[in-house]
Amino acid sequence: MAPTNASHSPMLSLNPADCETRQVYKLMTGIIVPRPIALVSTIDRHGLRNLAPFSFFTGVGSNPPTVLFCPTVRAASLNGAEGESDLRKDTLRNVEETGEFVVNIVSEAIAAGANAAAAEVPPEVDEFLLAGLTPLASEAVRPPRVAESPAQMECKLIQVVYTNRAPGAGVVVLGEIVRFHVRTSLFDDFRIDPAGLDAVGRMAGNTWVRTRDRIELIRPK
Repeated sequence: MAPTNASHSPMLSLNPADCETRQVYKLMTGIIVPRPIALVSTIDRHGLRNLAPFSFFTGVGSNPPTVLFCPTVRAASLNGAEGESDLRKDTLRNVEETGEFVVNIVSEAIAAGANAAAAEVPPEVDEFLLAGLTPLASEAVRPPRVAESPAQMECKLIQVVYTNRAPGAGVVVLGEIVRFHVRTSLFDDFRIDPAGLDAVGRMAGNTWVRTRDRIELIRPK
């Protein structure tokens, strides 16, 4: 599709209150792009591992070092959940129960595995096995890291904020980074080599994006 001349393209105004939840989701994931991916590893209170990708994810601040990711409330419980009224995704439930999680950065090399981990499966299913990824012991938290990820951040829960409890609602999970892990080949005086990191992101639907086409703009003083 040829790009539209913005100066001659009319604007469509939409009130989200007049739209269905799935329509609003499609709008947001089409407009808020590209989105970095947090491949979040957790364990439940019995020690069962969980791994899932989230593309509503960003850094918050550096003092303390803080990240957030946003799971959504399910439309229905899966078999194996702790009661039909529990609509939390496994990741959210695990974080609320244990207070810990790891954010693993997704490179193109593990993008297919991260995508496989997005499958809606019961809590007893180990997504590390589904994804073909290797659990690696963390240093400061109990959930394992993803060994194949080029960078990982071990996090302690700060706060969980529910926008509401209805299906499709967003939940903000804030965590303090207590350990950084970065491949030595990517690290140079606290600068990370973007080419070596080779991070991927999400667009809308099934479309992902590489981060190899970059521009440089000098920030004004």
